[in-house]
Amino acid sequence: MAEYDAVTTTTHHPSLIQKETALQAINTIIQLHFEKTLEKKRAVDLQKKELWRMFQLFFLFLALVFLGQALSPKLQCRHCWIPIGLLSLAHLIFYVSVAQTLRCINGFKYQRRCHKLTLGLATERLRQLKMRIGNGGVEEIGDEFEIHYQEPPESYFGKFKRNWALHFGFLIFIYGFMVSSSVVILCF
Repeated sequence: MAEYDAVTTTTHHPSLIQKETALQAINTIIQLHFEKTLEKKRAVDLQKKELWRMFQLFFLFLALVFLGQALSPKLQCRHCWIPIGLLSLAHLIFYVSVAQTLRCINGFKYQRRCHKLTLGLATERLRQLKMRIGNGGVEEIGDEFEIHYQEPPESYFGKFKRNWALHFGFLIFIYGFMVSSSVVILCF
């Protein structure tokens, strides 16, 4: 009888360790992806603050150029190429800065979405595993505690294209407005 108890204990004990290992592995995956999701959220917020700071500085620069044109008695219509050239150069530099910042923001948003999808999958697997363990129906775990990195569908990228179009449409409008106002101030 003692031999039977020893055999029964050794056959059930590895299964218990395997269940605990699977639960720990999934919990570790959940914790990792939760922390990565928060990290990417903070990175997006910092990049958005940087973008707004750049917009504020840019509009301050545009206001100074506009004020300089309006108050300068020496600038005439034949000199309008100077502010227009300055505005064109400033807009080009600003476009490049905005493009780089938007690229970072979109990259962080994409990574965050991947971590959120993986986190959701891992949470669902943990819930299913706990239900099966609670019902006593899990003898072999298999590959259930392996959670592969998830990526969003292709349609997710449309969101980024709309964001780019909105920002650059606004910047082109501002450029056109500043060039036309420079011509009106200096020539009429």
